[in-house]
Order: sequence, then structure tokens, then C-alpha cells
Amino acid sequence: MLRNDVQNRKVLSFFARCLPALLLALSLAAGPFAAVPVSAAPSSSPGASSQIDAVLVLDVSNSMKTSDKSNIAGEAMKMFIDMLSAKGDKVGVVAYTDEVQREKALLTINSASDKQDLKAFIDGLDKGAYTDIAVGVNEAVKVLQNGSDPAHEPMIVLLADGNNDLNEASGRTQSESDKMLGTAVETAKKNGYPIYTIGLNANGKLNKASLAKLSDQTGGKAFATDTADDLPDILSEIFADHLKLKVVPVQSITANGSYQEVTVNVPNASVLEANISIMSREPVTAKLTDPSGASVAIPSSNVLLSKSSTYSLLKLLSPKEGDWKLQIKGVPKDKIDINLIFNYDMELKMDVPASKTYKKGDKIGIAARLYTGGAQVQEAELYKNMKATLLATDLDTGKTAELPLDNSSGEFKGSFEVKDSHNYELKIRAEERSFYRESNAVQINAGGSAAQAPAGAGSEAQDKGTPWTLILVIAGALLVLAAAFVIWMLWKKASRGFVGQLVIEVIDGNTGEKTYPQYKKLTGFRGKFNLHQLLQLAPELKESEKLVFTPGSNDRLQLRGGDGIAVEKSGRAVDTARGLELKSGDRVSVPLSSVDKTIMLEYLV
Repeated sequence: MLRNDVQNRKVLSFFARCLPALLLALSLAAGPFAAVPVSAAPSSSPGASSQIDAVLVLDVSNSMKTSDKSNIAGEAMKMFIDMLSAKGDKVGVVAYTDEVQREKALLTINSASDKQDLKAFIDGLDKGAYTDIAVGVNEAVKVLQNGSDPAHEPMIVLLADGNNDLNEASGRTQSESDKMLGTAVETAKKNGYPIYTIGLNANGKLNKASLAKLSDQTGGKAFATDTADDLPDILSEIFADHLKLKVVPVQSITANGSYQEVTVNVPNASVLEANISIMSREPVTAKLTDPSGASVAIPSSNVLLSKSSTYSLLKLLSPKEGDWKLQIKGVPKDKIDINLIFNYDMELKMDVPASKTYKKGDKIGIAARLYTGGAQVQEAELYKNMKATLLATDLDTGKTAELPLDNSSGEFKGSFEVKDSHNYELKIRAEERSFYRESNAVQINAGGSAAQAPAGAGSEAQDKGTPWTLILVIAGALLVLAAAFVIWMLWKKASRGFVGQLVIEVIDGNTGEKTYPQYKKLTGFRGKFNLHQLLQLAPELKESEKLVFTPGSNDRLQLRGGDGIAVEKSGRAVDTARGLELKSGDRVSVPLSSVDKTIMLEYLV
């Protein structure tokens, strides 16, 4: 394996040396180009809509009785419904085995009773024999095609517990199932329906790769867990991710039979809804006080309450900015997890620079503003609480520079300097702790390789350019071959598998309690993964996503850490920016700064 790595590096090094020469030949053959005026990219506005059209797809085969004995899948789906806006969102449900068992077309939520109807539908689902994922996905796509609102954000959430189990008596073959699934996925891609997959791996037979492929192909995300207890957190992550929101962890508590107080901060006056999810195994009761100190009834006109056997959800409508006090009373020793997700109807729009010719050294003024309901947000404090960054991608080299923007004057402002005679794509990302937004992309053309030769050149110039045309063709072909080879090598590297397993324990710094060791097999991953994925994407441990693992040589594991996360080995801090190699038996600890917890890791082969 080590010898192959050395050979691969030599080949890549050779092509890295050749590529500049090929690019030079290509540029000489093309000749000098005139700069082309600014052109705006297609006017898509990420995050423009806060309304969702969701189809929830549930595997109701008999095997789910083993994977999810307490029907937490149904509870998690109901919590997802409760987090949706009080009015305007649309939800459909598809329950499948090897055929569609029951289906509910997209229902527009106009009242609490509409949500209750959907939850009652989920409670009434029965189990059946056999499984064919293609049937569920295909039907979900049809539901969106038949009822999705073009102004809403469509999505499919698929929960499955394993591979297909086809009924031989029906004559259905795996190739037929694969063909149906492929067609459904292509339709989803064409229509912009991201598929979020959740794999329940209770019996260890989950086909994680196939579910991940579904998500990758459609722009969704794939989640996998060994226990159904993680499903509420995963559904919260999916809800937040789809609307460019962030799950904000609130202090977890261990109930003692008395009321315990936690603070829920509403960061600005633009929050439409604050969803406070309270997850526990035992019943809880809650009291609420607004930022002025006044007691608020639960439920009331501006506070909606949804309860189930595993969660309670408070939805604050247009809540006041400031610190709310939430008091929770539960059964002694019951652990209570509290998460917070804010709903926003907000869009980030970037000004398109004036149409003119750009050249190396020019400075371009950058400005962007937040809008809600079509009107510009005037809340200067909101801008000050957000970090805005200009993402400037050099389309000729593929490199992206991140440039901070000023946020002190009720907008995001800055400038971009054209460093080279290249083409660029400019986009702004603004974020704070509860949500983020990205602007439309704007393309800047300053004479890069995509520019065209000026029209109207004389016949003499064309005659003299004939020999260069041949050079252009040859250089272009070599460049394409070289690029294809590099892409193939990168793909090969990205698809490398892992061996062994990681043993994970989490120590609570306040109580000293340590979780039972979790043994996470790594063979299901390819290319890379982060620690947060192994921790079932628990929101309070989100900081751990900065720790990335890649396969090493000779069954080793490479660990790399991003800014702001520490790693200790043998009691000493280690620098993981350039990578730390782990061999079988090595142990490291990861103290988290956002919560008082430490993650202990041991690599075993």
C-alpha cells in the first residue's frame, strides 16, 4: 500500500509540473483577450423561502419492529411536523414495504388540527412484510410532483433500516427495483428534490453506501445511527439544514423532581418562531417567563405546545428579543435534552457590480443586505451580530479566498481586488449562531481562460493564426487528459476505505460521568469522515465536526483538526493541523470548548 502511495504521488507531481506549461501553451495559442463585462449568475436565492413542502417516507416492514421497538421513528417524524411553521408548510407521508401501504398527499398546514391529523396518520400505520426502497422513493417524488408549491423548498426524508427484501412470489427482481429507483432519483435531481436519508442500523446490516448515494445524487444529506434514540436529534438537524438554520444546544439537565431553570436567548427581533424541543424518557412540566420578567401561559395565543411520549415542543410565535427563562420539572434522574431552532423568513441579496470591463488591479465595491417579506431588514444590531464573508472563487484556478466584510452600518460592505486576469465568482455568506444565509452568485470576467476572442478580426490575422489553432487543439487535448487523470486519482483517493474501529467514550466535566464505550466500525466510510458523524450528529457535540479522519498507509488512521479544536495525546496537546497518524492501540482525547465534555478515542485494528 505504501509503495502505491509513493507511485501515485510521483505521477501527480509529474502532472503538476506539466500543467503550467500546458496552460501557458493554451494561453499563447488563444492570444490576448479583451475583458468582458460583468455577468450575473442565474438569480437563484438560496434560503429565499422559509416554507417547506416535505414528504416523509417510512419503511414499515416487519424488520422495523426489531430496529425500532418503541416506534421512536414515528415520534421523531411527529416532532419534525411540530417544528414546521404554524401555517403555510405542506407535508405528505408515504409508508411502504414492497408496495405503498398507505399514503397522504401534501396537506397544507393551516392550524394545529392539521398537524394533529398528520400525526394521527403516522400513529395509525401498520407493519407489513418485505421491503423495496424504490417503491417508497418513487411514490414520494410523485407526491411532490403532484402538489408541491414552486415558491416552497421541497424535500424528501427517507427513513429505512436496511437492504431490500423482495417478495419472490411477486416476480419482482432487484434489477427492476434498481431501474425504478434510478428513474425516481433522476426526476428528483431534475426538479430539485433533495433526499435526506436516515439509516437505522440496529441489526448491523444497514446498507449505508446505498442510502448515502441517494442523498449525494440529489443534494440531500445521509445520516446513520445504531439506535432509534438518536432520531429526534437527527430530524432536528435535517430540518435546520434544509432551511439554512442551526440547531442551538441549550443546557441539558438531569431532573431532580423540582423546577430547574435554563435560559433561552432570542437573538434578534426578526425571529418568526422559536422551536424549543424538550426530549426526555419521562413526562415533564414547564413554566415560561419572557424577557420582561412576565409569566407566559403554556399554551397561549403566542406559545404553542405539542406533546408526545418522548418529547415536548414549545413554539414561540414572534418572540420578544432577549433572555427567556424556561423552568423544567421532570422525574428524578431522568436526563432531559433541550434544543432550540429559530425559523426565519430571510434572504441575503448581493448588489450586482456595475457592468463594465475589469482588469487586473481593479477594485470592485461589494455590498449585500438582508430582506424579509420583500423588505430590507433595518435592524442594525442584527447585522452587527452576524459574521459576513465574501467567498471569491478564481474560476481559472479553482481556489476560493475568504474575505471578511464590514457589518457596522446596517449592511455588509467591502471590496474585492482583481488579483489576476482571470474570471471570478463572488458570493457572500452571512451567519450567526442560529442561522446563516448565502447570497446569489455573481460572475466577474476580467479576461480569464473562459473569455472569447474579440469579434471582427481581419482575414490576415486569421491566416497567421492558423498554426496556433493546431497548438491550441493539441494543448487542449493534453490538458483535458491531464485533468481527467488528476480527477481520477483524486476520486480514487476519495473512495479509499477504512479498516478497524474507534472506541468512543464521553466524559461529563460537571459530573465526571462517563458513557459506556461505543465501538464504531469504520469499514462503511470512504475517503473521509468527521467525528461528529460517529457521534450520531448530536447537536451539543457539533464542535467535533472539525476533527476529520482519512485513511492512512499500513492500516493507520490520519486525524486532522480545524481551528478551535484541541487534541491531546498522553496528556499533552498535539498539533493536528498537518495531520496526526494513529496506529492500532493509540488513544487521544478531545476536550470540547463549547460544552464541558471530553471525548475519549481509541483506534483498534
